Amino acid sequence: MKLDDEQLDRIAVLARLDLSDPKRREQAVKDMQRVLDFVEKLNEVDTDGVEPLVFLTDEVNRLREDEAISTITKEEALKNAPVKDSDYFKVPRVVDKG
Repeated sequence: MKLDDEQLDRIAVLARLDLSDPKRREQAVKDMQRVLDFVEKLNEVDTDGVEPLVFLTDEVNRLREDEAISTITKEEALKNAPVKDSDYFKVPRVVDKG
């Protein structure tokens, strides 16, 4: 399949590509043509008797129950803070009440 200007313009609109620069347009045509050539090559593969692939693997999600566990104490978390209160990190004010 050969990509023509009308098809390229339609693709550019759908993909919101700016192909007004002739060099970019030429490169886009080359890149898209390579993709189309690859797909054409795939059409040559004999797929008779091959079942369509629905899932990539037979793996099943192994879910676990969420468990709340404490991995770090408040004191350990605040130990390396540059500025802290007894229970909180102190940070510079970012919103003015004005």
